[in-house]
Amino acid sequence: MRLSSLLPLLGIAAVGVSAAAADAKPADAKPADAKPADAKPADAKPAEPKADEGEKPTVFDGIEVPPMVTLTPKNFDKYLNSSKYLFVKHYSPYCHHCKRFAPAFQTTYEYYYTDMVEGRATSSAEHYGITFAQINCVAYFDLCFKNGIQSYPTTILWGDGEKIVDIKGVKNGTILSHHLEHALDRDFPGERPQVLYLPGEGNTTRPHGPEDAIQVLDKPRIAAMDKAKADKQKANKEKAQAEIKAADDKRKADADAKASAAAAAAPAVASVAPVKDTTEKTIEAKNNAPAAGGGDADGKKATKGKKKTAPSSPVWTGPPKPTTPQNPNGVSVPMTAETFQTLVTMTQDTWFVKFYAPWCHHCKAMAANWDQLAKEMQGKLNIGEVNCEKESRLCKDVRVHGYPTIALFRGGERVDYEGLRGLGDFVSYANKALDVVAGVQDVNAASLEALEAKEEVIFVYFYDFATTGEDFMALERLPLSLIGHAKLVKTNDPALYERYKITTWPRLLVSREGRPTYYPPLTPHEMRDTGRVLKWMKSVWLPIVPELTAANAREIMDGKLVVLGILKRDDKEAFAVATREMKSAASEWMDKQIQLFQLERQELRDAKQLRIEEAEDRNDQRALRAAKSIRVNMDRADKKEVTFAWVDGAFWQRWVRTTYGIDVKDGERVIINDEDNRRYWDMTSTGNPILPSRTSILETLNKITQSPPKIKPKLTISAIEKVFFDIRMTFSEHPYLSTGCVLGMSLGIASWLRGRIRRNGRGHFRVDDAKEYKLPMAGINAGGKND
Repeated sequence: MRLSSLLPLLGIAAVGVSAAAADAKPADAKPADAKPADAKPADAKPAEPKADEGEKPTVFDGIEVPPMVTLTPKNFDKYLNSSKYLFVKHYSPYCHHCKRFAPAFQTTYEYYYTDMVEGRATSSAEHYGITFAQINCVAYFDLCFKNGIQSYPTTILWGDGEKIVDIKGVKNGTILSHHLEHALDRDFPGERPQVLYLPGEGNTTRPHGPEDAIQVLDKPRIAAMDKAKADKQKANKEKAQAEIKAADDKRKADADAKASAAAAAAPAVASVAPVKDTTEKTIEAKNNAPAAGGGDADGKKATKGKKKTAPSSPVWTGPPKPTTPQNPNGVSVPMTAETFQTLVTMTQDTWFVKFYAPWCHHCKAMAANWDQLAKEMQGKLNIGEVNCEKESRLCKDVRVHGYPTIALFRGGERVDYEGLRGLGDFVSYANKALDVVAGVQDVNAASLEALEAKEEVIFVYFYDFATTGEDFMALERLPLSLIGHAKLVKTNDPALYERYKITTWPRLLVSREGRPTYYPPLTPHEMRDTGRVLKWMKSVWLPIVPELTAANAREIMDGKLVVLGILKRDDKEAFAVATREMKSAASEWMDKQIQLFQLERQELRDAKQLRIEEAEDRNDQRALRAAKSIRVNMDRADKKEVTFAWVDGAFWQRWVRTTYGIDVKDGERVIINDEDNRRYWDMTSTGNPILPSRTSILETLNKITQSPPKIKPKLTISAIEKVFFDIRMTFSEHPYLSTGCVLGMSLGIASWLRGRIRRNGRGHFRVDDAKEYKLPMAGINAGGKND
């Protein structure tokens, strides 16, 4: 796969961003007539800095509006502390979403700057202390990161220095005004109008009534809608709780009825004398003591009359808790072999450690991100580093084979970090690692339903009163390897037993889009085999239709037939429809494969049973033993697994175009990729492009999975590359046969060359050379003498 071909472009983009950040000039100057103040009243407006070159005042409703304030790290705190309300747009100049959002935010700013308060000669912005501002996140990335910005554009409203609301994505003026008006109504009740007539994006005049208003903010109507929505959510929650309670009552009633029926059916034992000592200790003493006279019979009766109490299983109190403060100084701790053993190996604290070499340029490139990660994780997660030039023995002991190597440790457990090395990637992984410290979350039906709305893949461990501490200890060793992939929870909720038809404990399953897949082994030994459980988890921890990224590309593509949707994430409506169709196709395909698997297994079992019956009819014991020894082999290694995924066609536009010849601008498409053979299909049997629809996908997939495929594939590489690729694959798949063929060809060529050399050489007699010799005349011998 050629996702690596995008790395040079990403590198060029990173250089361009760095250059833009270096050349950016912060606009933190302020007008000469501005007077600094430690505190400002609500009706005062903070001083505005001079506009950057190229920014000019605008005119709205006949009033000149100064350029919007540009915030920098130097002036951000000043404006935050001096403004009653600070409304800030975080953007990137290269983001087309930000460009679409800019007119709406600018028009909202102009509206409040020129909106006169009734009965006063001041504008709303000045009277209420509202400051509109913007931050260029390319030039001032650290400031945006400090504000928690994860996507562009993001608009944040602060009130009295405290964050009120985050507004993510492209919004219109109505939504922006709604959040601002909500804050104003809270702090200044009764002062703001109940209905606002707002201008459209880019308009330069104020509407004076509903007839010329482009947007209308009707506060009473919005409040009524919010109340109705809250009431509906409350009713749904109460209904769900009532259903859960009814299920619990029914389960308890059934259990009581069974217990009463069992008690009524049990025969009475009238001959057993009452036992005076009813404790287990007394019973054991009687059973173990030597009998005298009728003592043995009495002991047996006592044992019959009183059941022994089963020994209680050890109580599981959860994973060991950290014993020391986590990362108190917010720094990456340099470690030696001694400190590594003291801080990491011999404790139950969680550590995120990098192993590096000073000369490694990859290590140097990520050093700043690693230090920033330590600051972000202060008081949360321990961050450390090991210089492998100085601590070579330690790095050898922890099996460091390349630099940098990053791993998460907890006690004697370790998991390698294999993600990207950006600051956001590190922080995201570290935040997920914090869940590990708290242990496996215990859930009920309601909390699992809420979790399913946020997580695509959830592993659920079912336990009951008989589950031992050893089982829980084995369970707690699993979450470390699942960080960044899936969520692991445990439950003993009867409602979930009923939902997933659980009849044996402990039991493990994975829920993807509400679709359960069960871990097959059931014995306690198999459930405690962490390696075996993890191997199964890795085979099912991808969502039904995951997003293809640089980090998971190999896991998704290698060894599989991948139905890859090339979609446009920006078009939210079309994207939602396309993903829904792909999930529907994936679910239907999985159901079909399960049915085919069950049918094939039943056919093999029937064939085995026929052989057994035939041998029994002939009374052939040898054939009967052979028939019974036949194993029903359901190994499907010869059949390629079919998986589904999607890729952002706009973000990976160059890779998609160069590899598959598809441009997402022409519309969303689907290709079926066979990475192992460097081929793909992008057309249906009728010659039309495969579209992201259930019918188009399943119809084409059925023809491609046949052997041979009914549709001719295309190649992702050139014909010459394909020849060398086939040779290489032949050697890797059949090394001994390929080596034998090469040796045989080499011997054949060597034998042929040797024959050519002999025929062309002069060191041997040839028949053709006889023509060069003249025979002597008759009667004369070779020496020239007469007889």
